[in-house]
Amino acid sequence: MEAEGVSIWPRMEPFLLGALQVTPSSKLSLHYLRKMAAYVRTRDGCFPVLGWPMWRHIACGKLQLPEDLAWLYFETFDLLVGRGAEQRLEWAESLSQCSTKGELDQQRSELSVDTLQFLLFLHIQQLNHLSLRTSLIGEEWPSPRARSHSSSDREAKTSSQSKNWDDQAHLSFVQSHLAEVLELMVEPGQLSQSGQALRECQISLEAVRGLGLLLEGSAGAGKAVQPVHQLLTRGPLLVQSDYSVAGRSFPLHKLLSCLQHNLTLNPFGITACLRSGKKLAWAQQVEGSMKRAKVARNVHTAPPGSKMVLMSQVLNQTLAKTSDKLTGANIKIHRCSNAFIYLLSPLRSVSVDKCRDSTVILGPVETSVHIHSCQNVLVVCVAARVAIGASSRCTVHSLTPTRPLLLPGNASITLGPYHTFYPSLEDHMASVGLAVVPNVWDQPLLLGTDGMANPGASSVADPACYRLLPPADFHMLVVPFQMEGDTCEVPGGLPAPYQEAVDEKKRRIQSWQRTVMEARLNKEQKRRFQEIVEIKFHEWLLETGRRQELDSLIPTTMASLNDSADKEAAAETTGAKDGRRVRTGRGAGQSPMAC
Repeated sequence: MEAEGVSIWPRMEPFLLGALQVTPSSKLSLHYLRKMAAYVRTRDGCFPVLGWPMWRHIACGKLQLPEDLAWLYFETFDLLVGRGAEQRLEWAESLSQCSTKGELDQQRSELSVDTLQFLLFLHIQQLNHLSLRTSLIGEEWPSPRARSHSSSDREAKTSSQSKNWDDQAHLSFVQSHLAEVLELMVEPGQLSQSGQALRECQISLEAVRGLGLLLEGSAGAGKAVQPVHQLLTRGPLLVQSDYSVAGRSFPLHKLLSCLQHNLTLNPFGITACLRSGKKLAWAQQVEGSMKRAKVARNVHTAPPGSKMVLMSQVLNQTLAKTSDKLTGANIKIHRCSNAFIYLLSPLRSVSVDKCRDSTVILGPVETSVHIHSCQNVLVVCVAARVAIGASSRCTVHSLTPTRPLLLPGNASITLGPYHTFYPSLEDHMASVGLAVVPNVWDQPLLLGTDGMANPGASSVADPACYRLLPPADFHMLVVPFQMEGDTCEVPGGLPAPYQEAVDEKKRRIQSWQRTVMEARLNKEQKRRFQEIVEIKFHEWLLETGRRQELDSLIPTTMASLNDSADKEAAAETTGAKDGRRVRTGRGAGQSPMAC
């Protein structure tokens, strides 16, 4: 029987940010994790914290994983559990001073993680496991159409079945694997020869603290969110879990039953956000767009780590926003088309999903930017990690301290250096612990459908699915809004070849201006020449689609804003926040759209 009012649910972030969106390596199956759980308890330097040297020994020597992949898991877990911004900046400074692999390994050896939580993190990599049997459901007999699928089609299909945002899938995963999870936390002496936990075995309170990576809950509606071990050791669950105060432990079968009876859907997950989150209408609707954009957010009720903003079906519109409502939020940008989106605040994570023909400019992202199933999308970001999967003809300009992940199903991906700024950018970067070095935007790592790093990708990924932007094609991007702040150039500057390309373009412009001045045109010739230039410029705007972007930046009048059905959306569209305004580059008006 459930304890009255008590609820326990899967935390969102471990699944959202921790589970790589590929089918996991078979080396991370429960069988090998059980062996690892027993191994780490018998070796020095492995328990209760696990350092990089010992994990590399286990991953590469025992599990036969490539070192790149071993570090990827270790680094991802470190991003997930989070350190303070100052610690991250200190870590970045230390890494930037490493000039050899030996120095890099020495620096990495100072990093350690909670052993039990890391085991749980490795286990949830099974979230996106694709069963061959499941993939065949719906096809009673093989068909010619099915047989004609290319390997890239299969990779895209595999990658498109991500469950990272699906809180129903998170609950189902925990319900199905809870017994296995608890077995990983049992002392080796309480396991059978097959590695399974005996019915009478006990789980220590310290082990259950580690379970807090996956589970949290509350003692009733409106009550504060608590780690799972606190709920289990007080109130109605104290009896139900049969917690022994003297032994500081739980009987395994009682703990399992208690958790199963009180598990529920995350009240701050995407399902609840769509159902009861604060929905905002758009203050402006561009003529010709077929659907109204939808935005929902739970930032007014959710605890840190569960804040989310969902943006869907932004069509033929420009959205510009800087706000505390975005700060620290997980952002999902979904099914947007021909859109220009500026989110200029420090963000927790961003997912750009199933978008096409759009531009997304982001403030610093503390954890990851994931681009998934997109076509012809430009993303510009400073982020702790960038991942791209099942996408084509996408361009990413990034400043990132970790190698960009190229997941299965990609085609024609272009990687370029970060090439813009806005006044408060460096302050925002400092607030989430992101520095200008190291910056490895041009050193991607390719992961296959089996979650294994490409053997040839120790330094670069497969050139068949990506390219580095040629300097000759490089152009700076200007953020067309005025804000408060001191940043007046690209943080860290541009790589030398791209800076030279910018300088060359400036020289050509100056040469052209001198040519015009030396032509000594009369007044009528100048007028005619100006007309020709303007006509050609407008033709270029129409051909490239830039006309729509410029038109959408024209300030909306307050009269039209006040006609909106959503007064809050209208108020926010003025760009007002603490007496400050986000303005167009021409210095008047307000942000064209607000969420």
